[in-house]
Amino acid sequence: MFNPPPEIFENPRDYYRNPWIFGILIIVVIFIFIVMYSLESPPQFLTDPFLQAPTENSVQVVWFTEFPGKGHFVVYGENLNQVIEANTTKLSRTREDQDSRVGKQTEKGLIYQQPIMRNIWRHEAKVIGLTPNISVPYRIISEKENGENMRSKIFTLAAKPTPGRPLKILLTSDHQLKPMTSANLQKVTETFDKLDAIFFAGDLVNIPDRASEWFDDNRGNAFFPNLQGRANYQLEKNGTKTIYKGGELIQNMPLFPTIGNHEVMGIFSMKTSLNYQFSQPYPRDAAKYLDRQNSTNINPDINWLKNNSFNTDTYQEIFTLPQNGSEKKNYYAVTFGDVRLVVLYITNIWRVPRLDDNARGKYRERKKDFDNPAEWGYGQHIFEPIDRGSEQYNWLEKELASEEFKQAKYKVAMFHHPPHSLGENIAPAYTNPIQFIDRDENGNITMIRYEYPQQNDYIIRDVLPLLETAGVQLVFYGHSHLWNRFISPSGMHFLETSNVGNSYGAYVGDKKRNIPLDYQEKYAEIGNPNGLEPIIPTIAPLLDEKGKPQPYIASNDITVFSIFETETGTVSSYYFDTRKPNSNVVKFDEFKLRE
Repeated sequence: MFNPPPEIFENPRDYYRNPWIFGILIIVVIFIFIVMYSLESPPQFLTDPFLQAPTENSVQVVWFTEFPGKGHFVVYGENLNQVIEANTTKLSRTREDQDSRVGKQTEKGLIYQQPIMRNIWRHEAKVIGLTPNISVPYRIISEKENGENMRSKIFTLAAKPTPGRPLKILLTSDHQLKPMTSANLQKVTETFDKLDAIFFAGDLVNIPDRASEWFDDNRGNAFFPNLQGRANYQLEKNGTKTIYKGGELIQNMPLFPTIGNHEVMGIFSMKTSLNYQFSQPYPRDAAKYLDRQNSTNINPDINWLKNNSFNTDTYQEIFTLPQNGSEKKNYYAVTFGDVRLVVLYITNIWRVPRLDDNARGKYRERKKDFDNPAEWGYGQHIFEPIDRGSEQYNWLEKELASEEFKQAKYKVAMFHHPPHSLGENIAPAYTNPIQFIDRDENGNITMIRYEYPQQNDYIIRDVLPLLETAGVQLVFYGHSHLWNRFISPSGMHFLETSNVGNSYGAYVGDKKRNIPLDYQEKYAEIGNPNGLEPIIPTIAPLLDEKGKPQPYIASNDITVFSIFETETGTVSSYYFDTRKPNSNVVKFDEFKLRE
C-alpha cells in the first residue's frame, strides 16, 4: 500500500518567504472565477414559483419557462426530501409585437413589425399532505433537454389557514407596469415582514396577450418580477433616480386575482398590433349577427366566437382559480382563514370619453364608421352579465346563501369596476349601452350615440342589495387609479385602493369629467354619482393648498397600499412619497369592519 510521505501535506519551506506569490495566485483564482461566472448562461426560469388555490391540505405551485424540458418538479419538506412532478402545458395566445419592450427591442418596431407567437410553458404541481398553519420549505427544479438542472431559491408554502388564525392580506390592483408599482411593492415588504395572501382587484397588466408584460419587459417592471422581488425599475423624481425591486411576495403566499378590463383581449389577429386587438373587443351577439350576414356558418364554435369577439384565455391559462363546480368560470368564492372572499367578473371595455367625430368612444361611434357596423365599438359594453337573472347573478345568490359564506367571520366581495368612486370610470353607469341612431330626411346616419340610464346601473341596482342583505362587510375594487373609500348607512365599507402605479385623478372641484351635456341622460361631471360621500382618512389625510383634508389620494408621485388584518378586523392604508426615496411609509387611514 502506498503511503504518501508526511511532507506532501506540509507547506513548502519557501511559502512564508514569498507571500506575494500566494497573493498573486489568489487574485488569479478570483479573476478566473469571475470570468467563468460571467460567462454562465442567465437563469432561464421566466418566473420564480408562485402559489395558487390552496386547500385544507394542499397548494398549487406554478412557474414558467421558455423550454418544455424533460421534467419539472417541486421538492419540499423540512429536508426537501419529498418530490412532486409538475404537469406542463403551453400558453396558447402569448405573443410579442412592434410595441413590446422585450429583449433588444427598446423602441417601437425595432425587431418586430407585427405579432409573433412566443413559446412559453407553464408548470404546475399540487403539493399535498400539508398541515394547516404550518409553513414548509420548497424549491422548484426544471430539467432542460440537455440534462441540465435548474433550481430556484428555497421559499415556503402552506395549506389554507384555519379560521381564527391571524392574517395580514395585501389589497392591491391596477399594476399595469405603471411607474410607481415596483416602489409600492418594495415598500410593502419593507413595512411588513410577513404577509399571508394577496387580493388583487384586476388590471394586472395592460395587454394580456403580450408575454413580456407578464414576464420580462426590458424596462424592468413586468407583472411577475414586481411581485417576486426581481424587478429592476428605475424611477426618476426631481432629478433623482432610484432603482426599485418590487417585493418577494407570491413565492410564499397565494394570489387571488380578479378580471379587470385589461385581462380581456379583443378580436384575434396575427397582423394588427396587440394594442389594436386589445381595443377591439366585440359584443358576442354582434359577432354572431355579423357572421350570419356574411357567411353560411350558422352555429360558430366557441373558438371562432372568441377570436371574433373577446377572450380571457391568457388570464385563465396563467392562473389556477378556486373552482365552485366543474366548469371553469371567471368568478369564484374561497374561504381563507376567517375570510370568505367572493370574486366577481364585473368589468366592461373602457372607451375614450371624447365626443369629437374621430371618437370611437363611450358615448358615440366615429363618423367615418357610421355605415360600417363591423367597425362599431358598441360603447362600453359589458363582458359578463351580472344583472338580475343572469347566470353570474344566480351563482352569487347561491353563494351568499351557502354555509361557507354564512359561517365566515369576515365577508369580502372583490371585483374590478367601482360602485362608488371620485374617479373618471364611475361614469357612465354600469349598464348595457342603449344605441340611438339619428338619421336625416334621406335616411343617412348623422349620429350613433350611446346612453347609460343611471337607474339601470347593475352594480347599484342588483348586486349591492344582495351583498348588503347577506352581511358583506367590505367591497373592494379598482379601475380608476386612486384611493378613496365610502361607507353605506348599514355599515358596509367600500374601498378603492388603486393608486398603486399612477393615478388618473379625482374628479372634484374644478376637475370635471368629459361627458355629453346634450344627451337624454344626465352624467356626473364631478363627485360620486351613486350617492355616498367619500370618507376623509382617519389618521393623516393629505391636505390641499388651503390646508383642507382631502378624502382621496390621486397622485403620480405618492403610491398607496392597503392591508387587511383579520386579528382585529382593521383595514389600514399607507402611502409612500416617491419624490423622497429615503422617507418613511406613512399610515394615513384605518377603519374596522363590523363583526
